[in-house]
Amino acid sequence: MTTAAVSAQAKNAPRSIISTTALIRKYHDQKELSGMQKGELLELYIERIKVLVKTLPYIALVTKPGVTMADLGIPDDGDHKKILDNQAIGTSTFLDTTVEFQRKMMPYSDKGNLIAAILFYENTLKSLHEFNELNEM
Repeated sequence: MTTAAVSAQAKNAPRSIISTTALIRKYHDQKELSGMQKGELLELYIERIKVLVKTLPYIALVTKPGVTMADLGIPDDGDHKKILDNQAIGTSTFLDTTVEFQRKMMPYSDKGNLIAAILFYENTLKSLHEFNELNEM
C-alpha cells in the first residue's frame, strides 16, 4: 500500500517538460577532447545526443529543465498529463534505440569526426543561451 501511495503522489507531482537530466556537466575544447580516449569521447557524444533530444523539441515552449506545465499556464489536467507522459515514453524509446546504435556503430568512427561532432553538439547547446536572449527582447 505504501508503494501505491508513493506512486500516486509521484504521478500527481508536477513534472518538468524538459527532463531534469537534460544537463551538460562540462563543456570541452578541441585540445581537451583530443587528449581523450575514444571510449570517453563516445560517452560524451552519447550524453550530448541525449540532452539535445530532451531539449530541442521544446524550445518554443521552454529551454531549461525544471519548468512545469503549471509554470507555463498549461492546464495540469488528465489530457495534458497524458500527452506529456506519451512524449516522455516516445523520447525514452527513441533514445534507447539511438544509444544502442551509437554504442555499436560509433566505435568505428574516426576520432576526429567524433571530436568535431561533440564540439558541434556543444555549440548547439550553448546557442540555447543566445535563443533565450533573443526570446527576452
